[in-house]
Amino acid sequence: MTPGYAPPTKRSITIAGHETSISLEPMFWVALEAAARERGSSLTALVAAIDEERLGARPTPNLTSAIRQWLFSDRLADRGGEG
Repeated sequence: MTPGYAPPTKRSITIAGHETSISLEPMFWVALEAAARERGSSLTALVAAIDEERLGARPTPNLTSAIRQWLFSDRLADRGGEG
């Protein structure tokens, strides 16, 4: 089965009182929305939590990279892998 390739789409999200734009491919938006639902959280709250975690990382990745990595490591953990 061939994955559905699509270009990134941009959304604006308010984090810590300021608006930021995030560009992710649709499959990442779907996964992020599902992860928020699974946690009983809003999309904005989940992105804010990922943002807070990434600020403690060295080197600090950009927010879009942090979201992709968080989603990937979260899914690995769900399957019993390292993440």
